[in-house]
Amino acid sequence: MKKMLTFTVLIQAPRRLVWETMIDAEGYKAWTAAFMEGCYFSGSWEKGEKIQFLAPSGDGMTAVIEENRPYEHISIRHLGEVSAGVEDTTSVKVAAWAPAYEKYSYAEADGGTEVTVSLDTVAEYETYMLETYPKALGLLKALCEGKAKSDA
Repeated sequence: MKKMLTFTVLIQAPRRLVWETMIDAEGYKAWTAAFMEGCYFSGSWEKGEKIQFLAPSGDGMTAVIEENRPYEHISIRHLGEVSAGVEDTTSVKVAAWAPAYEKYSYAEADGGTEVTVSLDTVAEYETYMLETYPKALGLLKALCEGKAKSDA
C-alpha cells in the first residue's frame, strides 16, 4: 500500500535559483548524493517528457514529467524501474507501486524559498525516505544558500 510523505525546507535563496539548482545536471547530482553518490538523470524536465533517475550503475527509475510550471511546481509520475538498461513498467513487482508521484512546490517565504516535496512510497521504503529525504533537502539548502551568497 502506498503512503504519501511530505517534507518541507526553507532555503534562503531566490525561488529561481532553487528551481534551477534542483533540476540542473550538476545541482541534481549534488543534492541527490544523500540517496547515493553519483545519481543522475537522463531525459527532459519538460511536461510530457520521459526522464530516468539513475544510480551510477545505470539502474533506477523511469518516469514522465506530469506537470512543469517553472519556479512553482514539478510533478513526476514514476512508471517503473530500469535494470541493466531495460525498462520494466509491467511486471508484478512494478504493478504493486506504479504509478507513484513525486511533487515539488516552490513558494516565496520569509525572504527565501519554501520547497515542499510530496511523494508516494511503499512500506518497504518508508523509513529510508523519512531518514534520507531531509538529508537530501539539507544538501540542496546548503548548495543554494552558498550560491546565493556568492551571487550577492
